[in-house]
Amino acid sequence: MEPGADFLAQILKDAPQPVWVLDEDGLIVFANPAAVAALGYDDPSDLYHRHSHDTVHRLPDGSPYPRATCPMQIPRTTGESSHGEYEWFERRDGSLFPVAWWASPIAMTRGRGAVLAFTDISERSIIAQAARERDAAAIRAGESQAAQRRIVEAAATVRRNVARDLHDGAQQRLVNVLISLQLARDEIGDSPRAHHLFDEATGHAQRAIDELREVAAGLHPPILTHGGLVMAVHELATRALLPVTVDGSLPGRLPEVIENNAYFFVAEALTNTTKHAQASQATVAIGVDHDALTVEVRDDGIGGAQTGGGSGLAGLTDRLGALGGRMVLRSPRGRGTTVRAEIPVRTRR
Repeated sequence: MEPGADFLAQILKDAPQPVWVLDEDGLIVFANPAAVAALGYDDPSDLYHRHSHDTVHRLPDGSPYPRATCPMQIPRTTGESSHGEYEWFERRDGSLFPVAWWASPIAMTRGRGAVLAFTDISERSIIAQAARERDAAAIRAGESQAAQRRIVEAAATVRRNVARDLHDGAQQRLVNVLISLQLARDEIGDSPRAHHLFDEATGHAQRAIDELREVAAGLHPPILTHGGLVMAVHELATRALLPVTVDGSLPGRLPEVIENNAYFFVAEALTNTTKHAQASQATVAIGVDHDALTVEVRDDGIGGAQTGGGSGLAGLTDRLGALGGRMVLRSPRGRGTTVRAEIPVRTRR
């Protein structure tokens, strides 16, 4: 080894980072214990007088790295320092591991050698890969939520259009039929039989109109379009089979898809209350808090509600999730049920 090598070896012996020294020909003339251990050798002498490049430097597939283009030779050949990230070294047993390395020139008796330090970055690579996979998963989740939102928005549009078509089409035709029947009734004679048939036909037409109105309202109530969410929920409460109190207000209109899904959230929750809760009353609270619409339906029933079991709450969770929202369910047995929807919104004033 060159003069001063003993002093250098003493300094580097206990260094935690793997370090070796190359002579003018690129041969290893010193390796500290950390380097020996990292490369899987038993003793520094196992590495001495081996060409550093040929001994350890590999391409990612394990094939030899071309010596002519090896950047670790730059300090020895040009006198300039060099650095590399995510290059691959080979251990004695043939296994590969990623490294970051730094090399600087050092004066030797017959010319320039180099001092090279490296770090095993396997753990860093694992963390980086995990981060990439996490980011990819987040992107996929975002894309999935966007697709779900588009489906929910499309469904809301279809419901509105079908409701409008029922109102403007079939319902109007039935109204015309009803009017025509009433006019025809006035034109017939005094036949009791004819009057009975006309009255029966008129009754069927009226019931058909009422049923169509209910269907259209169930698809997309007109009051939701014209009056907004709070007014529509008040109207919904008047048709409930148990007393329902509605409390709250909004600073402005919300996006149509938000209002639509919040309305049907309340409708489904009240339906569940009527069917399963054995409640005597319910309360609906509506408001916007920190750019989130909150809709809460509470009852004084028997509690014990769950999102499964065909309650319809699972579907509500999916619908809210598509809008970036969530549902919170609290239903201790014997103490009533509270379902709360939270949906990110920006109000339109």
